[in-house]
Amino acid sequence: MPRLLTYNVHRCVGVDRKLDVGRIAGVIGEYQPDIVCLQELDVGRARTGYVDQAQSIADKLAMSYHFHPAMKVEAELYGDAILTHLPERLIRSGPLPTIRGVPGLEPRGALWVEVEIGEARLNVFNTHFGLVPREQRLQAAALTGEQWLGHADCEGPTLLTGDFNATSVTRPYQTLVRKLADAQRLLGLKPSVKTFPSGFPAIRIDHCFVSPHIEIKAVSAPFSPLARIASDHLPLIVDFEIRTS
Repeated sequence: MPRLLTYNVHRCVGVDRKLDVGRIAGVIGEYQPDIVCLQELDVGRARTGYVDQAQSIADKLAMSYHFHPAMKVEAELYGDAILTHLPERLIRSGPLPTIRGVPGLEPRGALWVEVEIGEARLNVFNTHFGLVPREQRLQAAALTGEQWLGHADCEGPTLLTGDFNATSVTRPYQTLVRKLADAQRLLGLKPSVKTFPSGFPAIRIDHCFVSPHIEIKAVSAPFSPLARIASDHLPLIVDFEIRTS
């Protein structure tokens, strides 16, 4: 059964303020996912010792990866990645819209990778939305539009995941569930699986949305001592099957 893990790794700085890329890789590796979607990675940044966190984690997990720098400051990069040990190809990576003139807003982006699972080809989208509701609405509209989920090449099994900074009562979430189904809602999970903050998870802002070709088997968030301290989010794990008929 394929397993996806999505994880906001907080540039590999834990709630104890320690920078530890190996710790993040350890949290991920313990659950043996087939596909990993990561947000908040630093690549070549002074603040995190100039490490390429995407490559380092991929190497430790023996996976290939694609990284999209949502933000570039000269040679320093910050963004999101999709990792897998399965055959894959990058279809698209690029920016999502933001709001001009609002101080403190970071650029945001998304990646689209096609992953081969047996005979099936799965479209995997990973993103990290902004913090402002108006910005999130623009980003949700773009992601469901013709360049991403609405693209002619986006056919068959499709999975969208990431940190949306938005709960299930918000308009951006409603935009997304008009296109794809919320994995947790498909299982009817009560209470829902929450991932933030990692020490006392009370908010559901990390989501996984799927097309009808995908059957959700389980959704969980590890609450091990390591997971509680390695990042300010817990990872979200989704076990699924691809329907063949």
